[in-house]
Amino acid sequence: MGDRISFPTATAVINLRPATLADLTLLHHWDQQPHVIASDPNDDWAWEIELQRTPDWREQLIAELAGRPIGVVQIIDPAREESHYWGDVAADLRAIDIWIGEATDLGQGYGTQIMQLALARCFADPTVQAVLVDPLASNTRAHRFYERLGFQRVEARQFGDDDCWVYCLSREN
Repeated sequence: MGDRISFPTATAVINLRPATLADLTLLHHWDQQPHVIASDPNDDWAWEIELQRTPDWREQLIAELAGRPIGVVQIIDPAREESHYWGDVAADLRAIDIWIGEATDLGQGYGTQIMQLALARCFADPTVQAVLVDPLASNTRAHRFYERLGFQRVEARQFGDDDCWVYCLSREN
């Protein structure tokens, strides 16, 4: 798979590119934004370490709008991921984490376009049957976002200290 995938918008193109150590300051800045903290209050992404690692079960990507970084996407194979965050899951799945860095970029349709790019990346592998996401149970905006994209809620689940809803988008949908 190539390093960049693009999605044209009415005025610009959104690209996904691999995150690098050059993004460290920006990622730390985004991690301190109130809307990012509210959606992911208990995770430490350990960017200093993780940006230097490239396991074959994970992609960490920066979404750029006309060359300006606007968000982050992480795609993992949850069956192979080292922490076993998702538990015992099938080998034909992917899981996505996504967030927009600045509050001024929320509500502009960028998240939908970024998610479409991430889903296309996941389903480009013909063995992938479904994609999982796990927004906080309290994050009703995220629930509506995933439901608009065709995800279906499958269960409520506790991940560490977080009460989450697990959503799934199957290849058929």
